[in-house]
Amino acid sequence: MKRFLKNLSKAMSQDGASQFQEVIRQELELSVKKELEKILTTASSHEFEHTKKDLDGFRKLFHRFLQEKGPSIQPYEKIKARGLPDNISSVLNKLVVVKLNGGLGTSMGCKGPKSLIGVRNENTFLDLTVQQIEHLNKTYNTDVPLVLMNSFNTDEDTKKILQKYNHCRVKIYTFNQSRYPRINKESLLPVAKDVSYSGENTEAWYPPGHGDIYASFYNSGLLDTFIGEDNLGATVDLYILNHLMNPPNGKRCEFVMEVTNKTRADVKGGTLTQYEGKLRLVEIAQVPKAHVDEFKSVSKFKIFNTNNLWISLGAVKRLQEQNAIDMEIIVNPKTLDGGLNVIQLETAVGAAIKSFENSLGINVPRSRFLPVKTTSDLLLVMSNLYSLNAGSLTMSEKREFPTVPLVKLGSSFTKVQDYLRRFESIPDMLELDHLTVSGDVTFGKNVSLKGTVIIIANHGDRIDIPPGAVLENKIVSGNLRILDH
Repeated sequence: MKRFLKNLSKAMSQDGASQFQEVIRQELELSVKKELEKILTTASSHEFEHTKKDLDGFRKLFHRFLQEKGPSIQPYEKIKARGLPDNISSVLNKLVVVKLNGGLGTSMGCKGPKSLIGVRNENTFLDLTVQQIEHLNKTYNTDVPLVLMNSFNTDEDTKKILQKYNHCRVKIYTFNQSRYPRINKESLLPVAKDVSYSGENTEAWYPPGHGDIYASFYNSGLLDTFIGEDNLGATVDLYILNHLMNPPNGKRCEFVMEVTNKTRADVKGGTLTQYEGKLRLVEIAQVPKAHVDEFKSVSKFKIFNTNNLWISLGAVKRLQEQNAIDMEIIVNPKTLDGGLNVIQLETAVGAAIKSFENSLGINVPRSRFLPVKTTSDLLLVMSNLYSLNAGSLTMSEKREFPTVPLVKLGSSFTKVQDYLRRFESIPDMLELDHLTVSGDVTFGKNVSLKGTVIIIANHGDRIDIPPGAVLENKIVSGNLRILDH
């Protein structure tokens, strides 16, 4: 017992829960060994040999049972605690930053690439990305390149805008993801009649999801160009990069997925699980309807995939040439403008995790995950909740709680153009917990929102929140109009 307490004390002082679990396993294994030895003493001489073999076999099986564990996920704090080496510049020179740039802002009413939507001080998402990498290159005297995976929808507009970055200290490369034909849901035959994608054929083709990055990057020739750089990454974090290039156990990870803790806003996000010795990504689309609520449980599945990935380029080349990248097919049903029901076959980039060796999940702070899929998300990143520094948005130090408010803007705010028209200026949201807005609502200048604020204008009503208004834990409904006179 003394030895157990000593080991336990040592474990608690070193590395908390994981060390504690290891001590428990070791002690349990020792106890089982002693019990089995006692049992063996009861065997007769003619039973002894085969009983010993049986119990030895059981011990091995029990050892494996105790080693069974959940997904291999490291806390970010442990990786950060290692610090950075003196040669961080040479580590950075082995990095290529790849951004997915194939999406249109159609869900927010925009016609062009989503990356060209304005976020802060007239800076677009693409501007911020370039600023981040340029800051790295200037600070550490490195040459980290930016690679954009465009689609046939975004390539032309993106190439026009790239000219403005000619004088930035960032080399920018582009390649196009594949163009696949949509399939008629009934006949399962391609809708396209020829290879053009203009006129009637515009809707006949689609970019097949971000899982296409492996084949398209390889086919573009850029993979071979960058193979010496070694690692592909998204939003750069020096501590994660150092962990990949200088692993503590000497064995490099070929694939790292950043995950973060689930909140009420992320219940549909994919999660990691361990199966047959490999990490696997499970998406909500793969879950049977009977188990969807269980999948969404924040207590059962506590983390989700942020789609910030770090992948060895050498491993991508090896697996691509072996045709060994295995990703589940996502069947995405769509209805075209003319009413025709079609399906498009897609894959997700994170699903390939099981094809790589020594994969790892890293549980990162929520601040590493800043998605903008709707105008509700856009309101958050445009607000004073975030500070902008060298292209990076970080949670303002003035906010007392590190959690992000839950924001739900109604259909009147769906399109960016309408959204911008309804805010004379972005409200002060430093003390906001929850905002729901529904109906015909506008906000005057210098409005402050605190706590839980719900604003509902019923059909035919309009609510104008006056300039300088402070709404704290308020429900506003009915009709409130401010007229010029």
